[in-house]
This record gives sequence, structure tokens and C-alpha cells, in this order.
Amino acid sequence: MPFERPTLTQLIEQTQNDVDGRLPGAAARLRRSVLGVLARVWAGGLHGLYGFLAWIVRQWFPDTAEAENLDRWAGSFGLARKAAWKASGAVTFTGEDGAAIPLGAILQRPDGVRYRTTAAAAIAGGTASAAVTAEKGGAAGNADAGLKLALTSPIVGVQGEATIAAGGLTQGSDVESDDRLRERVLLEMRAPAHGGRRLDYIRWALRKEDHGIEVTRVWVNPHEMGFGTLTVRIMMDDAYADGIPQPADLTAVAAYIDEVRPVTVKELYVVAPIAAPIAFEISGLNPNTAAVKAAIETALKDLIRRESEPGGTILVSHIREAISLAAGETDHALVAPAADVVAGAGEIPTFGSVTWS
Repeated sequence: MPFERPTLTQLIEQTQNDVDGRLPGAAARLRRSVLGVLARVWAGGLHGLYGFLAWIVRQWFPDTAEAENLDRWAGSFGLARKAAWKASGAVTFTGEDGAAIPLGAILQRPDGVRYRTTAAAAIAGGTASAAVTAEKGGAAGNADAGLKLALTSPIVGVQGEATIAAGGLTQGSDVESDDRLRERVLLEMRAPAHGGRRLDYIRWALRKEDHGIEVTRVWVNPHEMGFGTLTVRIMMDDAYADGIPQPADLTAVAAYIDEVRPVTVKELYVVAPIAAPIAFEISGLNPNTAAVKAAIETALKDLIRRESEPGGTILVSHIREAISLAAGETDHALVAPAADVVAGAGEIPTFGSVTWS
């Protein structure tokens, strides 16, 4: 039968019984007796040791190991925890023709996040495009196109603000979490590389350390584009609001997979699912507060990330459940969608908007 770790109360009781049995009349159960205090201290120490032993056992297995022990498991399969990546992209400066923007110029977002230019540029025709990278790694560095960034030091002939160019600042990601790394380790254990089978393509698409793209979900479909072809669809939930990859992302992932895949595949296609935004309408929300609304939006986004897939279905019952489980929600009526959300071929349900009525 399984071993059950004794509780602190049980250990105190056992220790007091031991003292009473070995020292008759010692009265270890009296509230202020020295032996009673020592019995409790000893039981507390034993409880801590039991906890440490339980923690050690969890480190023996990759599905429960934590932090540095999980890193060791990953290393044994040739994997490494993904480091934080810096967001990058382009910004547009305006100013006088001929004015120079130097390498390393610092721009700051309204919330204090800072970026540096990674190449020099010069104003021509009133504008100049310059590549920038966030000073620090992390998803916080990602920013939408059109946002204004302020120069921290003025540049002669250049306006004090630059505008983030089309495509935004992307690819910023946080250090890989234990849960994400654990998924990859378990994939290696349960489905080791096997000459280019379906799971191999999932593994290759997820290897950011090799192709530099923060892929979060992958689907593989053979013969979709014809006999001998293979279609790989990827999502980048941590890089973009709707998770849909950009053409440059697809090119980078495809180039890497082309290097490692077997030659037996006639044509490889790495594509993005087609976004099918879901428009939610919720009425009668109680309590109708900004905090509850934010919690509901977060819950719906989490549901879509967990359950959406190309050509898949999001059950309306799961939508209602996600709303009901949001922190602070007491009551609501889901107006739309009124039925299960079914995506078309190649489409994937994404979060669209929420209308409160």
C-alpha cells in the first residue's frame, strides 16, 4: 500500500507517546513542561525531514521535477531551457534630410521599457527606418505598430519621437517555464526521434534554440498539398495577440526543418492557420466591474489557447464554464456565440472581442 506522510499533529502525538513510554511520569503532554516543548520541536524537525524526502522523490521523475533538477533531465536529452529573447523590429524616425541616427541610440516606451538601435540610419525624404532591439529579454518588450517611442537623448535634426513600423516589435519571450520545458522533455521520452515521423516535425518546430522562433503549438498533416507533401501549421501565442505567425517566422522555421528532415518528403509547407476570431457577447454580468470583465477575457483567451486547433471546435458549454470560473463572476448570460464554434478547414478559432450588454 502507498506510504502516507504523517501530519505534524500525528508526529507530535507520536513523539509525546514516545516520551511518556520511555519516561513514565514525565508529563510530556503538559502545556509548559520542558519535555512537552522538546517533543513538539522534535516533531517539527521530523515533519520538515519528511517534506524534504517527499521533495527529493519528486525530483526523481521529469513529470514532477522542478527548476535545476528539471534542467538536468532536459540536458540528458540534449535539451536546454529556452532563454529570454529580446523583442526586435523597426521604427521610423522623422526629421531633416541628412540627419544621422547613430548605432545604439536609446528609445523609451511610455511605460519605461527601453530599446536600442542596432544599425545606424540617415534621414532621407523626411524619414528613416532603423532596426531596434529591446534592452532586456522578455515578452514585455513586444509592442504594436504605431506606438510612439521617445529618444532619451536628442539627436540634431531628428524629431524626439519615433514610430514603431508595421509588424511591430516581436519575438520577445520570457525564460521558458518549468511546465513548457517539462512538456518537451516528456515528448523526448515518450516519442524519441524516429526517422521523420509526425512527432519529429513537432519537435523540430518547437526548437527555438535552433531556429529562433517562439513556436508554442504545432500540427502536422501529411499529403494535404498532394501525395508526398507534408504541411506543418504553427502558432506563436506568446509573440502575437492572435498567435498567428508572420511570413518571416514561417520562413525561418521551414528553413530549419528542411535541414533536418528526411529527403523522403517531396514538399514541405510550413504555414499559419487562418484566424477565425470569435466575437463574444455577454449580458447581465454580475458584478459588472472592470476587474471581473478583465478576468473573463483572460479566462476566454486561456480556453481558446488550450482547445483551439485548425479545423477544430470550441464547445459553447466550455465557453460558459470558462466565464463562470473567472475570478469574481457570480452570474452572466452568454448571448454569442449561441452554439459550438466550428472552424473551417485550415482555420483556427482566435479571441476576437467581447461586447458587454
